[in-house]
Amino acid sequence: MRRPLRRGEPARRGNPRVNVLAQLNVIGLREWIALPQLGMVGLRAKIDTGASTSTLHASDIQPFERDGERWVRFTAHFGTLVQRRHRCEAPMVSMKTIKSSNGHAQTRYVIRTTMVLGDRVWPIEFTLTCRKNMRYRVLIGSKALVDGHLMVNPALSYVQDKPVLPAFDTLPGGQ
Repeated sequence: MRRPLRRGEPARRGNPRVNVLAQLNVIGLREWIALPQLGMVGLRAKIDTGASTSTLHASDIQPFERDGERWVRFTAHFGTLVQRRHRCEAPMVSMKTIKSSNGHAQTRYVIRTTMVLGDRVWPIEFTLTCRKNMRYRVLIGSKALVDGHLMVNPALSYVQDKPVLPAFDTLPGGQ
């Protein structure tokens, strides 16, 4: 049986915890993201490890059908000092009931879109809801962090560079 590592001691070779950590990207409590499939760049997002699903501030949410599939049309809001709006359409994944920290339950539309954070690009799910009274229009939940192989250092903010968008056709799910 190996003895545990002491504070400040270098990791031993073959330690599985070190191998896992080497594969993770560190992010701060707040980061810049882009949602290129929705045409949105320069969004400030807050990382919320207590939330399972990510959330995007949206209004005027309207479900519709396109080629026999369920879609949703909505106005996304971003920016804090200068309020910006962007009309979006995305395939609807499902409806989900979300319970807030105060116990209030709300049924929301769920979409899946590509997110860019730093140099990483991957598809994540967002619930759509009104966050007009919240400081951050986008919350990134724990499922997105796991899928993106990210580790949060809550003492830091904006660790990653602002996203540089790759060509749209190279994104997962690009059309």
